[in-house]
Amino acid sequence: MTALQTQQKSLISVVAGMKDQISAALPKHVSPDRMVRIAMTTLRQNKKLAQTSQESFLGALIVSSQLGLEPNTPLGQCYLIPYGNECQFQMGYKGMIELAYRSKQYKRIFAEQVYPDDVFKTTYGLNPNLEHERVFPEKGEPIAYYAVYETIDGGTHFVTWGRERIVEHAKKYSKSYNGRSSPWQTSFDAMAKKTVILDLLKYAPKSIELADAMANDQAVIKIDQQQLEAGNIDLTQTFDEPSEAEQLVDAELMDI
Repeated sequence: MTALQTQQKSLISVVAGMKDQISAALPKHVSPDRMVRIAMTTLRQNKKLAQTSQESFLGALIVSSQLGLEPNTPLGQCYLIPYGNECQFQMGYKGMIELAYRSKQYKRIFAEQVYPDDVFKTTYGLNPNLEHERVFPEKGEPIAYYAVYETIDGGTHFVTWGRERIVEHAKKYSKSYNGRSSPWQTSFDAMAKKTVILDLLKYAPKSIELADAMANDQAVIKIDQQQLEAGNIDLTQTFDEPSEAEQLVDAELMDI
């Protein structure tokens, strides 16, 4: 057995044995058995995750559990991302939308892309308005992205970013933008929608869950087994000194 296989098996064993701690962190609508299975499957499928520190992997997993979001599944709610020898927690735009709906403050919230042949018009000012007519079949790459919300009490807001602005923003704030495995290269539309959702929510009503999710997005959070066993986990106290990646994220959130 190689060193990597040993490390992978060890981390899977740790996760399998922490069902009670995960259960304590989870909201009632999420099964601890399912969360443990997802974590173990993720470790088996991504060898780079097995090379990250146990403390950072457990930290990212507990954040996912506390938010009640499934990491690294087709739902696209959140992700456990290997970044060197650390594991980052990363929100997906669908996870942000899920948390917004759970707050029961929104009637609807969504993000969309605009194709070259679409009929698309936005008006800002005292009477803002957005009109979008999709033309099928879609041709070419999206030229713009937008996000919209309507609150239960009838408040509305929208933001629109052109593709060039999205690309410039990603190049400026994402260290891994040009990497072959970067989500900007493999899932550009999803990352673009996340960008406009973040911008939309900057001044929007937010639940504690959603605020925590945005605060922890792309962070490295370290939790050891002693903390887990004690059940006294204060995520605000578990961050390392900000890494270069985290500083970029901080700048990104301030910029949009």
